[in-house]
Amino acid sequence: MGNRLSKIYTRTGDDGTTGLGDGSRTDKDGIRVDAYGTTDELNSVIGLVLAQDVPEIVARVLHEIQHHLFDLGGELCIPGHQAIQQTHIDWLEQTLDHFNADLPALKDFILPGGSQSAASCHLARTVCRRAERLVVSLQRVESVPPFSLKYLNRLSDLLFVIARVLARHQGGSEVLWQKDRSPIELSS
Repeated sequence: MGNRLSKIYTRTGDDGTTGLGDGSRTDKDGIRVDAYGTTDELNSVIGLVLAQDVPEIVARVLHEIQHHLFDLGGELCIPGHQAIQQTHIDWLEQTLDHFNADLPALKDFILPGGSQSAASCHLARTVCRRAERLVVSLQRVESVPPFSLKYLNRLSDLLFVIARVLARHQGGSEVLWQKDRSPIELSS
């Protein structure tokens, strides 16, 4: 492992720039920084899911994903570096199929909710989709390793399925969107 940080602040970013993993500097609001920053945000939201009551197998999967996301963040922070491979995407697909196998078929749209952990997982899914959009934007202007975008796309699908699992955890249920609903009436 590289050098350990003994001092957290460096003052080198006080001018609105930040250092990339290759030693170059870029604006803190640049698309690359936004992409890996949002990946870090996603990792934090998954941490919030893990801080709640989730089944052990879900916790193990989410911990593995946190490691992948840390690798992906490094990949996005170091131009030319590749950490995510096809094997990561294959693992996501196998994991998705495993969790989806016991869920009822989708007949309606699902609203975020059902339980605190399910709602948190839906939040992680939406942050994942934002990270995916940012990687698409980054690809338009810079080179991005080939599996970054695929990984985020599959991960958002997996987070949706895990949210469905979590909504049912301990006897809960999903919140379904109702197209033809009557507006609520408030009594005065």
